[in-house]
Amino acid sequence: MYFGKKVLAEIISNPVFQACLFSWFSAQFIKTVIGLFSGKIHSLRALSESLVWRTGGFPSSHTALVTTLTTCVGFRSGVSSDTFMLAFCFLMVTIRDALGVRRASGLQAKKLNELGNELSDKQMIEYKPIKEILGHRPMEVIFGAVLGFFIGLGFAVL
Repeated sequence: MYFGKKVLAEIISNPVFQACLFSWFSAQFIKTVIGLFSGKIHSLRALSESLVWRTGGFPSSHTALVTTLTTCVGFRSGVSSDTFMLAFCFLMVTIRDALGVRRASGLQAKKLNELGNELSDKQMIEYKPIKEILGHRPMEVIFGAVLGFFIGLGFAVL
């Protein structure tokens, strides 16, 4: 299959794709505003990273995006369609990952940083801390799902 300008234009003009993109950017924007007001963003680079790539935090952009996808597919194809079931299963895996696996990785990173800093303080090793916030708290995921549902609903009825 040739992936040319026509196919790209079809993807970009797809309302489900647009809804998902809007949902993701909305969640990232909210996350960035919270970061600005809480004093966690101190540079233009940190601001741009927060708008585009920051993981973890409030709300979950992954959950928002996949909830929007599931909502749009449900309205367009029906909740008994195979496509909706696929989107719904994808949503469940995303939520599980955000709450479980990714959160556990973040907690492990925190312990590794504690150990690394302790060994570095004793001058046994030189240690550079790793990123700790990889997963989400339940409220971050819930708000991401609520945000995603209403954005999906809005795009579905428009």
